[in-house]
Amino acid sequence: MPYKGTENFSHNQAERLGILITNLGTPDAPTTSALRKYLAEFLWDPRVVEVPRPIWWLILHGIILRIRPSRSAKAYASVWESEGSPLLIHTAKQAEGVREALQARYGNNVVVGFAMRYGNPSIPRVLDEMQQQGVQKLLVLPLYPQYSASTSASTFDAIAHDFTRRRWLPDFRFISHYHDFPAYIEAMAQHIEAWWAEHGRKEKLILSYHGVPLKYLQKGDPYHCECHKTSRLLAERLGLGKDDYMTTFQSRFGREEWLQPYTDETLKSLPGVGVKSIDVFCPGFSSDCLETIEEINEENREYFLESGGEGFGYIPCLNATPGHINALVELVEENLKGWTIPVNDAGQLEARAREAEARKQATFPGRNDI
Repeated sequence: MPYKGTENFSHNQAERLGILITNLGTPDAPTTSALRKYLAEFLWDPRVVEVPRPIWWLILHGIILRIRPSRSAKAYASVWESEGSPLLIHTAKQAEGVREALQARYGNNVVVGFAMRYGNPSIPRVLDEMQQQGVQKLLVLPLYPQYSASTSASTFDAIAHDFTRRRWLPDFRFISHYHDFPAYIEAMAQHIEAWWAEHGRKEKLILSYHGVPLKYLQKGDPYHCECHKTSRLLAERLGLGKDDYMTTFQSRFGREEWLQPYTDETLKSLPGVGVKSIDVFCPGFSSDCLETIEEINEENREYFLESGGEGFGYIPCLNATPGHINALVELVEENLKGWTIPVNDAGQLEARAREAEARKQATFPGRNDI
């Protein structure tokens, strides 16, 4: 297998430090064909669905990809914006916010890009672009505050697989989680407080996280514990008592048992025990997307109100708010400690190029292909 090289490399090329921000992904369009392609990639990942491959291939291609794409396309169409999917829009703005903040401090010696684990822009494509820009030190930040093998580890798998095809690897760091990072907790708290100041506070705060199968927890995945720690730290910062908030899990798929309590069933039951108004916030989602806009703010809102609820407030994700950008920048800088920012003095670059050329001529006289 041929390895990817660095095209047009020269010894006077600037050396840069790269920050790669990643998120889950999105289809290219809200169409059945685009959803089929996206879901085929997403659901085939063995980190996402831990079922023996031959059996799962038959289920995926024989049933799911024949039925689900058209249903999902309709849901995506309901949240799609002129610039694309909400997840793509918010992730791009987050990367731009981090880029502006870091380049204001360190100049163009820091390169910030973003990629999606599934779909576009793809991780291999963005890594190619960063390598061509001279990135020789790379920090990867998946926007998953709570670690799970199905998210953070899957992203690491994609990076590692790409690296197996490269001749020249960068120095590499990977942020696997930040569920208890103080700046992240503070950004969420201030965001929620600002919402309450403008819209009023409901009886109970529901903190809804994306669910995973229960068997993942039983096999040692720390996601469940990290979600509950985030909730506890956030509640403590907001001054909430144990009866003022709940942690729930949404987006379950299939027939097996997932992490509980389920968000939808919880919202259906709350009015029956006297809770008539709630606010819902999703700490595990860095960006608003189909699962927050359509599933929480539309579908689960309807469940709650139809069951007798009287007040429902959906608190948007942090998205590219200033507090979130500041927290991400602080997280990046914390994980860059020990790495120096390249200087790229023009005179030094030219001297390095002359020295390399002289060394080449001395070692391989007359050769122009090296």
